[in-house]
Amino acid sequence: MITRRQAIETIFEDVADGDLVLCATGMISREAFGVRDRPANFYMIGSMGLLSSFGLGLALMSPDQRVIVLDGDGSVLMGLGTLPLLASEAPLNLLHIVLDNEAYQSTGGQPSISSTISIADIGEASGYPSSIEVNSVDGIRSALTGSHDVSGPHFVVVKVANGPVEHIPRVSHSPTEIRDRFKSQVQARG
Repeated sequence: MITRRQAIETIFEDVADGDLVLCATGMISREAFGVRDRPANFYMIGSMGLLSSFGLGLALMSPDQRVIVLDGDGSVLMGLGTLPLLASEAPLNLLHIVLDNEAYQSTGGQPSISSTISIADIGEASGYPSSIEVNSVDGIRSALTGSHDVSGPHFVVVKVANGPVEHIPRVSHSPTEIRDRFKSQVQARG
């Protein structure tokens, strides 16, 4: 099974300069920061479970920009009500990626229920026109290519290994800096 970092590195290979990337609280933000810090990345500090709501609003507000939500299984499971709303609003420019390690890694590695239920099935049942699960670098690349060919919203669940990761940098920007630099990127492209 691939690591979360390998998944994030593969996803960022597909991120264009104009894309807005929202990163879930905790390890996902930290690893995305370590892989490719850029002003068009928003690192969620706290507020677990709310990233998809933020992504929905941003995608609707900025229909000419691709919005990529890098979510975690725990975060998605906390905010399940947003999934059918997101599918119902159907922003064509939204790519919702869930990095599923079947655990709440940032709070101590407690298991989530995604080992016994399919988050991709939940995405499909919620009404996403495209909902798939992948578990390899090639699977991620194929899903990303497919997201360019057909309008979204797209829901991609990437199964990643659960385990301790050493030397993950902390996001060194303050919450105000994260907000301000991201806001300037949204306004510059809007």
